[in-house]
Order: sequence, then C-alpha cells, then structure tokens
Amino acid sequence: MTVANANPPKPAVRRPLVKPDRTALLVAFFVVTSVLLLISHAPDVMRNLGPFGDVLRNKVVEALIVSLFLANVLFAYLWKAANWAKLLVGAGSLLVVLPWAGRTDTSLLDLSIQIMIFAALALGLNIVVGLAGLLDLGYVAFFAVGAYTWSIFASPRFGEVLKYYGSNPGTTGSGTLAIGLVLTAVTAGSMIFIRSLHGRIAPTRASNLSFLIAGFGLLSGIILVGRSILVLFAGSAEAVANGINPGFFWLFLALSIMTAALVGVLIGLPVLKLKGDYLAIITLGLGEVIRVLANNLSLYTAGSQGITPIGSASVPWFNGLAGALGFRPDQFYLLFLYVLVLAVIALILLVNVRLDKSRIGRAWVAIRDDEIAAQAMGVPLMQTKLIAFATGASFAGVMGMIFAAKQTFISPESFNLLQSITVLSMVVLGGMGSFSGVILGAAVVTLLNLRILPGLGEASANVSWIPQEVNPANFNRFIFGSILVAMMLLRPEGLLPNKRVARELHHEDDQEDESGDGNASGLEAGGDVYSAGFATTKEDDKTGGDR
Repeated sequence: MTVANANPPKPAVRRPLVKPDRTALLVAFFVVTSVLLLISHAPDVMRNLGPFGDVLRNKVVEALIVSLFLANVLFAYLWKAANWAKLLVGAGSLLVVLPWAGRTDTSLLDLSIQIMIFAALALGLNIVVGLAGLLDLGYVAFFAVGAYTWSIFASPRFGEVLKYYGSNPGTTGSGTLAIGLVLTAVTAGSMIFIRSLHGRIAPTRASNLSFLIAGFGLLSGIILVGRSILVLFAGSAEAVANGINPGFFWLFLALSIMTAALVGVLIGLPVLKLKGDYLAIITLGLGEVIRVLANNLSLYTAGSQGITPIGSASVPWFNGLAGALGFRPDQFYLLFLYVLVLAVIALILLVNVRLDKSRIGRAWVAIRDDEIAAQAMGVPLMQTKLIAFATGASFAGVMGMIFAAKQTFISPESFNLLQSITVLSMVVLGGMGSFSGVILGAAVVTLLNLRILPGLGEASANVSWIPQEVNPANFNRFIFGSILVAMMLLRPEGLLPNKRVARELHHEDDQEDESGDGNASGLEAGGDVYSAGFATTKEDDKTGGDR
C-alpha cells in the first residue's frame, strides 16, 4: 500500500531579483540631458539653432528638460551602476552643470535653491509625521521663526526698533537688566529641578502648576532682558540703519536653529498630550497664531508690508572665485546661497540617517506604531515627542533664514497654512519615513508649482481653442489634489517608500497561502480554523489548543 504524497514537492525558492548594471546608460543619460540643459539656457546658442532652438525655447519643453536633468541624481541613487559613475553624475550635476547653466539663466539657480529649501523642510516634517507619527499642520510656523530671526536684524527694521526704544525707554535701565537676568536664572533652574523631580516621583497637580508658573517667570525674565538690551543699545540706531554687519550671518545660522527649536519645545509642551486629529487641529491653530503675530507686531515685523531689503552674508573670497568662473556680481549671492543650501541639506540628510538608526529613531517608530506599547516598554513619550518636534523645527528654522536671505523680502503671507499643506503633501507624495522619498516629493511638487504648470499655462495662453478659464496655471491646487488622491488609491506608500511602511500597508499581500503544502487545511476546505491563541466562537467550544 503506497502512502499518498510521501514525498511532497518542495516549494519553489524565490530567487533574489538581480538588477542589471546600468553604468553606461546612466553616463549617457547624464551627458545628453546636460547638453540639452546647457543649450536650452544659452540664448545665443538657441538663436543659431533655428527651428530646433524655437522648440527648446518653449516653456513646456524647457520644464521637461530641467525635470529630466534633475532625474540624473535620482537615477544615480536608484540604478545599479559603478560607484565612479554615480559620483560623476551626482557631483557633476549639482556642482558643475547646474551652476554653469545658471550662469546664463539665474532663474535656474533660484529654482534649485527653492527645491532644496523645500526638500529640507520635508525632511524636517518627515521626522515629526513620518517617523514619530505626529500630524503637524502648523510646521510653517518654525519656518517663519527662522526667517524673522534673521530678517529683523539684517534689515533697516532693526534700526527702527532701536529708535523706538530710544524714544520710549520708560523706567528700563541697568537695574531692569539685572532683575531680568536673576529672574531668568531662578525660573530656569526651578524648571530643571521640577523636571528632574518628575523623573523620580509621579507628577502632582502642585508640581505641574509650579512648572507652569516657572515657565511664565522664565518668559517674563527673557522679555525684561531683551527690552533692557534694546534700550541700552538705542544710541547705536544710526550705526545699524541698514542692518547689522553681514559677518553675523554665521552666528545667526546657529541662532535660527536654536530659536526655532525653542519655539518647537514651547509649542510642543502643551499640545503633545493630544493625538491624531486633535493634535493636527491645535498645531494648525498655533501655526496661524505665529502668522497673526507676525502680522500684528508691526514694530518688529513691519506687519503686512513685510521686511525689505534683507541682507546676506558677505564672503569676499567666494565672490572672487565666482567672478573668476564668469558669474556677474549680481549673481554672487545666489551662487553662494546655492552652495550653502547644498551643504546644509547634505548635513540635514546625514543627521536624519543617523537619527533613524539611533535609539531615538527606534523610539519614534515605536511611538508611531503603538504609543501604549512603546510607553509600556519604557519609552518616555513626552520627552521623545519633544525631541522630534524640536529637531524638525530646527531644520525649518535654518531654512527659513536662508529663504529670507534669498528672497530679500518676507511678509506674513509667505507663511500661511497653504505652505504647511504643501510641505505635508511632499512628504505624503514621496513616502512617509523615506528620506530619499520626501526629497523626491519636494522636487516633484516644486517643479510642478514653479515650472511645469506655469509652462503649460503660458504655452496654452496663445491657443485659441483653449479657454483661459481652464488654463493649467489656475488649477495647480486641483492638480495637486488629484495627484494625492491617485497616490492614495494606487500607491499609498509613496513614490520611494520606506520599506517598513510599505510592508505595513501591504501586509495582506505578503501573506502566503500554504494550503497546497498540507498546511492550513481549514482554509482549503472552507471550515473554521482554531488557534490556541484565539478565543472560541461559542460558549461551549473548546479552545484551539485542546481541540
């Protein structure tokens, strides 16, 4: 008598997918798109190309060429190729070809800076939303804090502030400065002591109230110190009539990071006890509070009129190098900001990668997946959330300062709710939790907003059978919304998803049916499957293990 299926066939082994080597294709694509980019941004060359030059001059074609060229960096990251080819394409695109093309078309440098600024904002918001799972709709508030931190001091507005305090000193003087310093030191020490006390014993209502009172005392002390300093330096108003020395730019880079992180902590302390939609609504409100304050504190922010002109760093040796490379004096500051923002975003990306692999990064992911389980495993919720808020805010603060230096003008309307929604859409489109994904999302959204849709609008403006009411430039938000809806339906994990998030979203697709191998016979037969870990369906049923 033979036993059926004595030697069942072994399941097929899935072989790992081997990517083909695309070194030659990568280099060829880089060369072709670089030549097209340089030609399309050289007016003298295009005039000699006749009809082909007219095609390249078309705004839609020009936007397509820019998009294809920027795809070089993406392909260098995704494709399997030799390391020298990836380095050549990445460094050549960002450090050689793009600045060279921007020498004849300054708008290309401006576009590149905008993409990198939004990429850094998306990386910061990705920590809060993608890693820690905290839905923040007021992220642009930190961007505004960094921008105003530099703009007030690097413009004639600082001289106006000093003149006001010189004319209205009140009773403020050195005595007020001493009181403010003592109050700041005492309340800061009290807050540190109460926080350490909460680490040893459970917080009580009295200790929480004491911490809140100390916080108000700290804020009052800082205000007294700031007012006293402004009154004491009021006699220097004429010396800073056009703003402070540009050499302080580097100091304010650090100050913008610290100021935005401090605001992130102050905003996070009262709101991070909330979760989900409640947290989203209150962060939205706090973001609007920052914008309204910027609109109403006209002495410092010039209100709705905005602050202008805003200075930038003065780097004589860099200006000399840019002049030797053929750049005009009016392009020096843009080239400097391009190199600076490239270095800053590289540093931000390095910090993101290191944090993701650290204990803090694992704690953020644990809180995002299951807050109760994370707390049960010993993760301090408030402290970990505050670190996420402060880290994301610091990235936004430094980019806000660079944004102000590039624009040379800011106003409260530059930091409305729509900006927060735009940055959030970049994170969702690229892939929450994925660093390369959010950079790609920032590039796609910025190109759509600044080049592709305006190019389509300009190209269709002269077409008689297309009404101006349906001009693509007027429907950018509709197009963004449609793209996000399509992404949520077809690829909810994003364009370049984080592997962990992709597994979570496609958990059911990864489950294998092993009924053909003799397992899970209940699934094959259509009957009930009992497990020792599951409750019974009827009162008198035995558990799966007993059965």
